[in-house]
Amino acid sequence: MTSRSGHAGKRLGVALSALSILASAVPQVTLAQDDGPSLIRDTEIEEILHHDADPIYAAAGLDPKTVRILIVGDKSLNAFATQGLQMGLNTGLILQTENPNQLRGVIAHETGHLAGGHPIRSGEMMRAGLKPMILTMGLGVLAALAGSADGAAVLLGNAQYAGALGALGYSREQESRADQAGAGFLEATGQSGRGLVEFFDNFRYQEVFDQARRYEYFRSHPLSSERIEVLRSRVERQPHYSAVDTPEDLAQHEIMKAKLEGFLNPQVALMKYKETDTGFPARYARAIAYYQMKEPDRALNLLEPLIADHPDNPYLWELKGQILFEFNRVAQAEEPQRKSVQLKPDAALLRVNLGQTLINLNDPKKIEEGVQELKRSLLNDPDNSVTWRLLAQAYDTQKKDGEARLATAEQYFSLGAVREAKVFAMRARELLPKNTPDWRRATDIVLASRPSNQDLKDLAKDSAMPSNLGR
Repeated sequence: MTSRSGHAGKRLGVALSALSILASAVPQVTLAQDDGPSLIRDTEIEEILHHDADPIYAAAGLDPKTVRILIVGDKSLNAFATQGLQMGLNTGLILQTENPNQLRGVIAHETGHLAGGHPIRSGEMMRAGLKPMILTMGLGVLAALAGSADGAAVLLGNAQYAGALGALGYSREQESRADQAGAGFLEATGQSGRGLVEFFDNFRYQEVFDQARRYEYFRSHPLSSERIEVLRSRVERQPHYSAVDTPEDLAQHEIMKAKLEGFLNPQVALMKYKETDTGFPARYARAIAYYQMKEPDRALNLLEPLIADHPDNPYLWELKGQILFEFNRVAQAEEPQRKSVQLKPDAALLRVNLGQTLINLNDPKKIEEGVQELKRSLLNDPDNSVTWRLLAQAYDTQKKDGEARLATAEQYFSLGAVREAKVFAMRARELLPKNTPDWRRATDIVLASRPSNQDLKDLAKDSAMPSNLGR
């Protein structure tokens, strides 16, 4: 994932991360939907969503690299656009879409809000049910390792930034403008606007319900029959109205939904994707579901034939490594995680998985290699607080006290806890050799500035990393 640009632009992400720190070190992640929203990081799903969204962002005049997609693990049907070029998509909404065109329609509509600069509504805060939990697929156990109880308490103090989520609401006028803009973006990318109308039309009956019973999305995005008909009239006249999703895009959409269902609703996934279904999405969903139901051997027995059929799929190797790691087969997890990185070397989260495994092996050479993998991942994802936490853990194992304190400072800084970051940075300055890149970075944190790309490259170079890392 690309780095967020600007401190203000990352505040919602900071808030979600701050609320995501678990207060225990149990190497499991609870997936109960009733626990409230959580932020999901998964390379495969992020890649599919960016494939859907990036052409639309470009058509809107936005640089796709600057728009951050937040995948919110919540069963409610909702999506939002917020300040700082961030777009949130609830897993409940993704699972409700029947095809890529419907999802792209929603993305196009939200892009209309982004491009139109529609402000968030003031005075509302995130609903009280938001729980301090992070859900990760590609990172699995990392969430539980992200911090101690004391660290969680500090980070929760930054929760005021979280008010943006759930505080979104748009006027009917803004909704109509976003509809029309979204329809134009879809047409500009050679796609039909049919999916956007279909998606809205599927929930037309919500208009007759009282406010409390509406889907969350339509409470913040007022829907009316007149609005749907105006939009339908527009898209039906567009040249690409008859365009259809490609078989490849349909397949990727089904894979994304199957993966989400397996992780979030494992029992439902086993009923939906029956043993008689031998398609890839169904087999994938069943393997994930059994893993989530704490049946690792059954999951691995389903996964091995999938890997045999698709040996070049990095996400299958990633899943195998994740299962092995989380069920205390750390040494066995190394090989599949290496394979996932080999197949997709630019994916930062895959390198974090590998680095996490290596630093948990009782071998100084492996630990040092794990440090290098974690640092390589930071070149592409420098604001990943979990990576900084793992790096601090590794340095502590190596008895590199200055580096460990600096990594902890980076962890806090990436979460917006500037005061705590400064405390650890000042400790790091006392222990690090003066005027080295690490010492200068600690000084930057004390002064509350962000690292430049050149600082990161210098830091990597100073740590004896190959000069072409992250390219």
